[in-house]
Amino acid sequence: MQKKIVILGAGYGGLSTAVMLQRKMKLREAEVILVNKDSYHHITTWLHELAAGTSPTDKCMVDLESVLEPEKVKLLKAEVESIDLGQKEVYLSGGQRLSYDYLVVALGSEIESFGIPGVKEHTYVIRNLKTALAIRDQVERMFRRCKLDNYRPERLHFVICGSGFTGVEFAGELADRIDELCKEYQIDRDKVVITNVEASPTVLSGFDPELSEYAKAVLEKKGVVIKTSTPVKACTSDGVILHDQEECRSSTVVWTAGVRGHSITKRIKHETVRGRLKVDEYLRPPDHDDVFVIGDSSIIYGKKEGPYPPTAQMAVQQGAACAHNLLALLRNKPLQAFEPRIKGTLVSIGKKVAAGNVYGLKLYGSKASFVKKVVDYHYLYRIGGLKLVLDKLKGGERQGEKNSLLDH
Repeated sequence: MQKKIVILGAGYGGLSTAVMLQRKMKLREAEVILVNKDSYHHITTWLHELAAGTSPTDKCMVDLESVLEPEKVKLLKAEVESIDLGQKEVYLSGGQRLSYDYLVVALGSEIESFGIPGVKEHTYVIRNLKTALAIRDQVERMFRRCKLDNYRPERLHFVICGSGFTGVEFAGELADRIDELCKEYQIDRDKVVITNVEASPTVLSGFDPELSEYAKAVLEKKGVVIKTSTPVKACTSDGVILHDQEECRSSTVVWTAGVRGHSITKRIKHETVRGRLKVDEYLRPPDHDDVFVIGDSSIIYGKKEGPYPPTAQMAVQQGAACAHNLLALLRNKPLQAFEPRIKGTLVSIGKKVAAGNVYGLKLYGSKASFVKKVVDYHYLYRIGGLKLVLDKLKGGERQGEKNSLLDH
């Protein structure tokens, strides 16, 4: 009897699993169903560009039907509500039930507020296409209001909470965009303030110190005000309150200070680390040999160091390993232990500037920016081939497509 594989989530991990299965699986070897609440996959590493308004929507999205082979992988648009591991069923929106023989949980992450009051109510987040578009629209709205109404300082004060990768990338991209907006709306550049608030002593905490200092210097040169060792105490409708009770008034507060594993992960096993479930060397949670957990909802510890960071690079590698082991189970072959291959880390700091470490080599400036683009497009090649790469290189020529994809 044909086995059924259900993949929950079409992020980096889930989509990589599905694409690798359809590439290596024989026709009708198994029934594979990819469940996702949207009909598209969003490219997380480019969302900060969309939020800043420097890239069009369609650059950051991939129509799932364009990369899936329907005779091998069926796309089911639905939202996951719960999982019954005992009955081997997934409960979806609209009262749907889906049984499985093997389950892949790749539902991604949720915002980590660290218990700080007002984060969910009063901040913007860069999580998906819709939230990124909301930030872009808010930024442009503030400029329009300042041109049409009386100028108010808080309208042109943009606060970014968190100096991790997303915070630094968005700050650099927004600083580049501000210059264009000031010209468009005839507003003095000196009236616009971008403040980046970070609780740790440095930006990009845990990154190479030399590269971290470089990123900070680039942001400051772009006019970004950096406040390190400055925890946020609360977020309000008027801005943020810092640890020393200083009030940072702003109409636009963007929260990039952290994420945690998806809340459904806890229903598999309650012992999680910030919502992330520890998995074994085959990417399975304890006591569930028919379940794989990958991406931001999983946690893997290195042999010498602490846990590996939940990056897109890690999720893609997990997806490939997960597909390999699913095929091994179908074919009664031994499973293969997952061995992460960390090739390096790159962070963009605006349109043509980046910093990072690739195979032990430190890169800065335009050279690092070029390598980061190569890495991003290599991922697109993995999931959609040369056609998808050329499609995205064209930029926003099919801007009109975005509305139909976002609405369905």
